[in-house]
Amino acid sequence: MKAMVQERFGPPDSLRLRDVDRPRAGAGQVLVRVHAAAVNPYDWHMLRGDPYAARLSGGMGLTRPKHRVAGIDAAGVVDQVGAGVQGFSPGDPVLGFCPGAFAEYACTTAPLLVPRPAGLSFEQAAAVPMGAVTALRGIRTVGRVRSGQRVLVNGAGGGVGTFAVQLAAVLDAEVTGVCSARNTDLVRSLGAAHVLDYAREDFTEGRERYDVILDNVGNHPLGRLRRALAPAGVLVANGGGSPGRVFGAIGAMVKVTAVNAVTRQRLRPILPATPDGPAHEDLLAVTALVEAGQVTPVVGRTFALAGTAEAVRHVEEGHACGKTVITVP
Repeated sequence: MKAMVQERFGPPDSLRLRDVDRPRAGAGQVLVRVHAAAVNPYDWHMLRGDPYAARLSGGMGLTRPKHRVAGIDAAGVVDQVGAGVQGFSPGDPVLGFCPGAFAEYACTTAPLLVPRPAGLSFEQAAAVPMGAVTALRGIRTVGRVRSGQRVLVNGAGGGVGTFAVQLAAVLDAEVTGVCSARNTDLVRSLGAAHVLDYAREDFTEGRERYDVILDNVGNHPLGRLRRALAPAGVLVANGGGSPGRVFGAIGAMVKVTAVNAVTRQRLRPILPATPDGPAHEDLLAVTALVEAGQVTPVVGRTFALAGTAEAVRHVEEGHACGKTVITVP
């Protein structure tokens, strides 16, 4: 099968399209014929092997990539089910977390897959797993957004932000989205009552105070973020795309946790959803909202499998609109 392979840690150009052996579904596993795969900041962190501190966990490898085939978010059709798997059969359309998603086939465990909602294209379905689950955890689980609250989403036009705006609106919050000028109409259409162009307005210098701030960007010091937060408000810091080769998001999350201990405001770190944590219930929750028509995945750009390096570079630059998706013929 064709797959995007990384033999070493490095920039996106270190990815190579190669012929590799097709994986097989072992006990408890499902083999998926991938039709589309989404790109996340998680992917370029894994590709570059940063932050270095994360290598010590063993999840990405110490001196070379633990997994040769990149990618994690996928949508496709079940090709094969392993022993003990229930609820899936060959031919079922699915989406979920599939390590090695930048390939024609990827193998994963059954709890990391859910049925693809009717009416979604494979490209839209691939956009759901990490972005929507991270947004759900930020808005509902950690932020505990309630009706009538004032919620600000920084990075509202991105992969997590486009889901977060919709989720907060579903909970009947008054949503303010911060994004680039080219994304203002999109963010407003997703349910934001107010939209700020970050190039013209700095929300940390205004008079507005927010009950919940979901920060997907990390472009403001913690002290300024707290200034925009209500006295008993919640700051949800999503460190998924944080730069920093040594500590990256880990350092920022430690600081948030430390300051939280000495303030009335609630400062909560949230790392992006990954297949290492419980994901099945969250995947079911977001796909139920999609099926109900309350949440719609936003796909900004698509690339062919051979163009995966360019797609990763596009996301790494930090200005992608919605989700960037790889189509796998």
